[in-house]
Amino acid sequence: MRESMSPELILQKYFGYNSFRAQQKEIIETVLSGRDAVVLMPTGGGKSICYQIPAMMLEGTCIVVSPLISLMKDQVEALRANGITAAYLNSSLSSAEQRSVESALYNGNLKLLYVSPEKLAGEAFMSAIAQLPITMFAIDEAHCISSWGHDFRPEYTRLKLLKSKFPNIPLIALTATADRITRKDIIEQLALANPASFIASFDRPNIFLEARPGQKKIEQITTFIQERPMKAGIIYCLSRKNTEEVSGKLQAKGIKAMCYHAGMSDDLRAKVQEDFINDEILVVCATVAFGMGIDKSNVRWVIHHNLPQNIEGYYQEIGRAGRDGSKAETILFYSFRDVAIFRDIFNSNGGPQLELKLSKLDRMQQYAEALSCRRRMLLNYFGEQVDQDCGACDVCKNPPQYIDGTVTAQKALSAVARLNQRVSANVLIDVLRGSGKREIFERGYNKIKTYGAGREFGQREWQYFIQQLVNLGIFEIAYDDYNVVRITDLGNDVLYGKAPVKLASLEKKLERDKEAKKAAKKKSSKEQLKDELFERLRELRSRLAKAKGVPPYIIFADTALHAMSEHKPTSDPELLQIPGMGERKLALYGEAFKEEIKKYVLEKAKTGSQVKGATYMQTLEMHQQGLTVPMIAQTRGLNENTIYSHLSSLYAGGEDIDIFQFVTESEVNLVIDFAKKMEPPITLRPIYDAFEEKISYTKIKFALAYHQRG
Repeated sequence: MRESMSPELILQKYFGYNSFRAQQKEIIETVLSGRDAVVLMPTGGGKSICYQIPAMMLEGTCIVVSPLISLMKDQVEALRANGITAAYLNSSLSSAEQRSVESALYNGNLKLLYVSPEKLAGEAFMSAIAQLPITMFAIDEAHCISSWGHDFRPEYTRLKLLKSKFPNIPLIALTATADRITRKDIIEQLALANPASFIASFDRPNIFLEARPGQKKIEQITTFIQERPMKAGIIYCLSRKNTEEVSGKLQAKGIKAMCYHAGMSDDLRAKVQEDFINDEILVVCATVAFGMGIDKSNVRWVIHHNLPQNIEGYYQEIGRAGRDGSKAETILFYSFRDVAIFRDIFNSNGGPQLELKLSKLDRMQQYAEALSCRRRMLLNYFGEQVDQDCGACDVCKNPPQYIDGTVTAQKALSAVARLNQRVSANVLIDVLRGSGKREIFERGYNKIKTYGAGREFGQREWQYFIQQLVNLGIFEIAYDDYNVVRITDLGNDVLYGKAPVKLASLEKKLERDKEAKKAAKKKSSKEQLKDELFERLRELRSRLAKAKGVPPYIIFADTALHAMSEHKPTSDPELLQIPGMGERKLALYGEAFKEEIKKYVLEKAKTGSQVKGATYMQTLEMHQQGLTVPMIAQTRGLNENTIYSHLSSLYAGGEDIDIFQFVTESEVNLVIDFAKKMEPPITLRPIYDAFEEKISYTKIKFALAYHQRG
């Protein structure tokens, strides 16, 4: 049995959004019809709404499978903040707390219950819920059930029982990262019967994509963070040791960064995660598991200190930035060494999926080395064909300028040939630059003809060029033979003048990077004011979150704060237009945010700044001080009719103004009665004419404001 409220009304009332994103409505209707579904939607794309809204419409409880305790906690807190009955069952609860949740479940007082795969598949629990009105099963992070996926979890395989035990209850499997093979395996592993498949766009246009050579990483990361104060971010590292080293070096630079990895105690790991969720620390250096278990929406950047082993993992990890839809940035540091490490690991472990792992690593390497639109390459990998560049990655923003690199390439090729193709890229660069290192002289490399032939370029330039020569297929790196540089057939053609070479200029790239950085720092006064109000609202959010004992993003996402700082709403109807402002959040927090915005607007108005809504707030303040309309008009140098318009608009927006000092109750009733008979839009002139000009325009405005306010 369904409740009477429509999906659109639930979306607006509880979640604070006026319209669905692409495919959400279709997915909701599919689940409501009782059909199984597989949903592939990017992180931050709105997957959870696809089962949360049907759960609220149907009589009974939706069981949600979630892989991590912290993820359950976050999602339940967010639902409760929106006025939705939800709970979780996991090992973090005391016996009394667990009994309380079970009681709410058995008494039909929960719309959503979050559990682990182990809990759901347990014989006792499965027998218990078989007696209850279960509306659906939602399997979050469904790629974990597939051995082809990048994050396979054996405990998920227990979920195979669901369709045999509950054949008539719809099951929705959701994931953000799954290629074609993994999607097919999800369907087979869960024994889904003719499921509807929904593959949303993988595009996250709010995320800026960038890759950089892996030199001087700490210096680059330090500068990046210092230029973004008060913005939370994650630095993903290859190993536990890396997380400790990177966080330690950042701390030495004055940045409050903490590490997070499986080797830490449970208490310390939980403390780091809790502090990050609550904005007590803004930088975490972590292994790749971090972030999967939290729903923190205001992560503004993600840095990969090392190359990930596949694009699926990379995409999921960068997806932890900008979940709220506001702008976010990513940086991927890349070096040949990262590729070599993974190749060694894969080859030593062997196994039936060795070729697949190596192939996916190759694609990851190609992405890192790309000199064309990164987003197109990323989307194409997931089968989403895109024929235009994105304009929101480092390559699009700073397209390479090419130089004739034939002679440069020939110098490098000649050196490799004379060194018998037995040196690494770093040694090759030392030879080309005429290095005085002892190793070079001990091995006699200083005696070959091309020693010092590339002195015109620095270390960084040669690294940039050789990386391109590898990408172009002129060189190849023998990962299975100490990473030595070897010449390909195409390389031989270049060496003997049979093929020209174009290389991207590092000098031009650095010049454009510098100009882009200068341009980004220039902000209009309007943008500066907007940022200033955002920070004040962010601080208010933090205070409210501490008082409530919840993460700040549970109160409002950054997108909501940005919208408030831009539109400066000072009334309830205006606040309800802010994304994420449902009725419960308006009741809980609306007054505090309205007052902060009013206070800010008045402060700026008094300094002469042109701020939206300032003139209304100045009029309101003077009116509250007891000044008459003529006095306000004279003081402000405005027409009296303008002041009356301000007051009527302020009253319609919910301000405490006694309008009956300007219009009588009988006049209000006359105007409202006439207005009810009019076809929209209601305008002033017909009403003015209807009463033969005996009720002024000012009084009509107050009467309509009274009608609007209800």
